[in-house]
Amino acid sequence: MLSKNKIKYIRSLELKKFRNLYGVFVAEGNKLVTDMMGAFECEWMLAKPSWMATQGDIPAAELWTDEGDEISKVSFLSTPQDVIAVFKRPVYDLSEADASAGLVLALDGIQDPGNLGTIVRLADWFGIGHIVCSPDTADVFSPKAVQATMGALSRVKLHYTPLEGYLHPLSTSRLPLYGTFLNGENIYTHPLSPSGVIVMGNEGNGIRPEIEQLINHRLHIPSYPPEQPTSESLNVAIATAVVCAEFRRRV
Repeated sequence: MLSKNKIKYIRSLELKKFRNLYGVFVAEGNKLVTDMMGAFECEWMLAKPSWMATQGDIPAAELWTDEGDEISKVSFLSTPQDVIAVFKRPVYDLSEADASAGLVLALDGIQDPGNLGTIVRLADWFGIGHIVCSPDTADVFSPKAVQATMGALSRVKLHYTPLEGYLHPLSTSRLPLYGTFLNGENIYTHPLSPSGVIVMGNEGNGIRPEIEQLINHRLHIPSYPPEQPTSESLNVAIATAVVCAEFRRRV
C-alpha cells in the first residue's frame, strides 16, 4: 500500500513548481510508459502484474505492483490505466537545435498543453527532432502535455529559452526563419528550404512583435476558395501540421 507521503508526492507533480523542484515528470498508460522507459530514467513505477508480465526486465529504481486501487489514487486520468511512472526529466543542450543542418520548430507562447503535445507528435511524424520554446510556452512535462505527445516526447527534444536570443544570431547569418501570418506569402508557391526555423505563435495573439521582426520569410496558409467567408484562423496545431507537411512534400 502506498504511503500518504508517496501519494502526496505523486499528486504534487501535477504542478510545475514541484516537477521543477524534483526534476521529474509523470507518464501513464501502457504504450506511453513503454516508450518513456526507452528514453528516460525511471525513478518510480506502479503497475498491474498483468502489464508487468509483458515487459520483461523493468529498469525502475522503485517498482510497485497493484491491481488498480492504488493506481486510481495517484492517476491524473479520468480512467486510470495499467501503469503510472515517474521519470527523471532530461537536460538537453540548445546547441543541438542546429537550424543550419535541418528544420527546427520554434514555439512562441503556446499555452494549451494539448496543442503542445500534438505539435510534439507532428514534429516526430515529420522528422523534426528539436523544438525550441519560449519560456512562457506550456510545460511539455505536465501530465496533460505528456499524455498528448503519445510517446513522441521520447524522440523529440524540447528546449526552453528566450526565443529572441536564439533567433537573432540565426537572422544575422541569413538562415531562413519562417513564420505564419495572415498577410504572408502563399505557402504553396513560396520557396521553402530543407533547413531553418519554423516559428509558430500563440493561440490568440500569434507571433509577438519582437520575434516577428526577426522572421525573413512570412508565410500564409490560404483558405479555399479565396473569396468565400471562412474561419478567422486555424488552430495552431492544425496550422503546424499543414506547414510541416508542405515543407516535407517539397524539400
